[in-house]
Amino acid sequence: MTTAPIETGHVQQRRILATAIPGPRSQLLHERKLSAVSAGVGTGLPVYVERAGGGILVDVDGNHLIDFGSGIAVTTVGNSAPRVVEAVKSQVEDFTHTCFMVTPYEEYVAVCERLNALTPGDGQKRSALFNSGSEAVENAIKIARVFTGRTAIITFEHAYHGRTNLTMALTAKNMPYKQGFGPFAGEIYRVPSPYPYRWPTGVDRCAEQAFDDFVAQVHIQVGEQNTAAVIIEPIQGEGGFIVPPAGYLKAIADWCAQNGILFIADEIQSGFCRTGDWFACDHEGVVPDLITTAKGIAGGLPLAAVTGRADVMDSVHGGGLGGTYGGNPVACAAALAAIEIMETEDLCGRAREIEALFMPRLRELAEKFAVIGDIRGRGAMIAVELVAGGGDKTPNPALTAAINTYCHSQGVVTLTAGTFGNVLRFLPPLSAGDDLLSEGLDILERAFVLNA
Repeated sequence: MTTAPIETGHVQQRRILATAIPGPRSQLLHERKLSAVSAGVGTGLPVYVERAGGGILVDVDGNHLIDFGSGIAVTTVGNSAPRVVEAVKSQVEDFTHTCFMVTPYEEYVAVCERLNALTPGDGQKRSALFNSGSEAVENAIKIARVFTGRTAIITFEHAYHGRTNLTMALTAKNMPYKQGFGPFAGEIYRVPSPYPYRWPTGVDRCAEQAFDDFVAQVHIQVGEQNTAAVIIEPIQGEGGFIVPPAGYLKAIADWCAQNGILFIADEIQSGFCRTGDWFACDHEGVVPDLITTAKGIAGGLPLAAVTGRADVMDSVHGGGLGGTYGGNPVACAAALAAIEIMETEDLCGRAREIEALFMPRLRELAEKFAVIGDIRGRGAMIAVELVAGGGDKTPNPALTAAINTYCHSQGVVTLTAGTFGNVLRFLPPLSAGDDLLSEGLDILERAFVLNA
């Protein structure tokens, strides 16, 4: 296993608790935040970061926190990775913006070339660049509707696709993402999601029955001839890192092809080496018609993309895609450097090493604590679902919150997820070393000992 982190930059790679969490300077900054920032912008852990790198976040009080979140799967190559920093500095010195739709530049083209080569499938592909995952999803839906001449979009229970109006309609969970923000975009239809742990007739029957339910619901509610696209996360993110059973994604993709419907893979959280492959679809050889990416693409800078079959992507009229900042040259430079790191440092392999480190430790915890109902995920995208225990699968969000709070107090940045608020999710930077990760897992175990 890799014991030395890659490209950590200038940050000492060890946990340090200089003050209570949050410390006095963070508390003062948080008071300013409450006075200046909309209350609608929440904060999971109010420590204010001033430096970061490798697997460590350094706050304004001098605390060094172990990062198990990567800014929600964004800093895959680590914060301030030297190659990314140098690429950004060089680009800023040249120019920061022209708008690609006005006067284009090579960096945008180069990112599209890399995406066309890296995403699943060997056919001719095209890409378009945007700012955020939500924008990428919205544009994928636009493209699908133009290409097919149809309007209906199929999405899934437990799905999360963003916070804009259309993507809120695609997203399943009401609080906090949708409450009070409607009415939402129309022609969106939700179907059952394959959730192996909670499938009523058991894991073994989940794939077949979930697919049959999907086909029946689309036929009854929508009509295949009216459906432009099916959009699915190959591993659901905010929904709780739900991994579909083997064969399910391939069955959906094949069914889409048979019915002239586009298969859109939302790989915004699962892409760019996170799951041990470049993209989660690669695990079963599934080739989507369109794939949306963001988060881990650019080492922390805002960039997103839609990549897909050339005939689909080229079906949109000139000027129909774009945006003032989409494919900003600085973000593109960062993306090219981040992708180079992923390739040269074999970060797919590193994600698999992280899985090999996490899974045995989590299974040992599950043997000790009956409240751990399920352990799932791939690569460095791993989750633990907490329940009442003793064979009772009732979600346990209170314990989840208590475990999360304890980890925070001990300097480990953990995240929660799940439709029922009962999932701990782990998304460490692939630049974090084994010693840090093991220490973080030690603290997680102590959280269970004290709270479960």
